[in-house]
Amino acid sequence: MDSTAWAMVGLVLFLALLAYMKVPGFVARTLDDRAQRIRNELDEARKLREEAQQLLAEYQRKRKEAEQEAEAIVAAANREAENIVVEARQKTEEFVERRNAMAEQKIAQAERDAVHQVRTSAVDIAVAAAERILADKVDAKMSAELFRKSMGEVKTGLN
Repeated sequence: MDSTAWAMVGLVLFLALLAYMKVPGFVARTLDDRAQRIRNELDEARKLREEAQQLLAEYQRKRKEAEQEAEAIVAAANREAENIVVEARQKTEEFVERRNAMAEQKIAQAERDAVHQVRTSAVDIAVAAAERILADKVDAKMSAELFRKSMGEVKTGLN
């Protein structure tokens, strides 16, 4: 027998020993267990991916809702600001109108007071001038007659 034959015998004995110790079954079981673990991990990864996609869809929906809500809030704030501006402008205009009206009333009152004062002054000056003229031209007799006549006019005017 040559060395090739002995190598063959050694190989057969080694394979027989492996078979006797049930190494191929153990290797097969180990490989099957590893394949099952990999399958389980793939299933778990698939489930996790589905959950992640569901969470992503939910968060995207919530983000869209939040954006819509934010847009609604901004729009409401803009409308409210516009209303406040319009109301403030209207109140300011009303205030200015009231102030103008009050100023016009004060001016009109001042004009009336000035006209009244001028008339009063004119009457006082006219009375003083009339008194001076009458004092120069009228004597005691004429004065008594004018006084009676004036009293008669006053009585007639009062009745």
